[in-house]
Amino acid sequence: MPVQARPVPILSDNYAWLLTDSGTGAVAIVDPADAAACITAIEHAGGRLDLILLTHHHADHVAGTDAVRERFGCPVVGAAADAHRLPALDRAVRSGDEVALGAAKAQVLDTPGHTVGHISFYFPDGGVLICGDTLFSLGCGRLLEGTAAQMFGSLHAFAALPPETLVCCGHEYTAANARFALAVDPDNAALRQRAAEIKAEREAGRPTLPARLGSELALNPFMRAPDVAAFADLRARKDRF
Repeated sequence: MPVQARPVPILSDNYAWLLTDSGTGAVAIVDPADAAACITAIEHAGGRLDLILLTHHHADHVAGTDAVRERFGCPVVGAAADAHRLPALDRAVRSGDEVALGAAKAQVLDTPGHTVGHISFYFPDGGVLICGDTLFSLGCGRLLEGTAAQMFGSLHAFAALPPETLVCCGHEYTAANARFALAVDPDNAALRQRAAEIKAEREAGRPTLPARLGSELALNPFMRAPDVAAFADLRARKDRF
């Protein structure tokens, strides 16, 4: 049975993610920056929490970690490379490691760019990609610490995953990203249709995530950049947009 992912809106535009292994009922929360909101979501889902997963060290992803851990008594998993600036880790992981959630196993991916120690978690069973602030729907994270080459490599690694993979990002940035994507690719009819869908989803108060990786490969300008130089130019244009 696959892993299921549900976004938990927190702060102004963040998402924590509630993950459930359908076979065992094991539950994880990803990037619980707002402890109260995450605890409420966990309680509404049945009150079980087996694991906390962290993608990177920014406060809007980790600030509530210790309070959630104290409430549920579960271990925290994060990047070994960032252990010095994350909440205390019960398990420090590196690229290539596996993390078990019930019967499901997540592959740890090293995905620097937004930060140098950013990691992502990919659950093949269920096709769930937890990508934090590396990949956004129709966008990607700012290069706050890493280089364009690092981010390009991280996105290239995602591109090798199955197109039906569910992309579970850390922020609701899709509408703003759509505006930039249309600015650089105004004649893309499929992109215009997707932008209209996004507008309707947001006006109805619905999240635009998770997104399908196949859609991102077709429509996300950062996923379509042919090389590092083109990607770097695109990222610089987005920063000025």
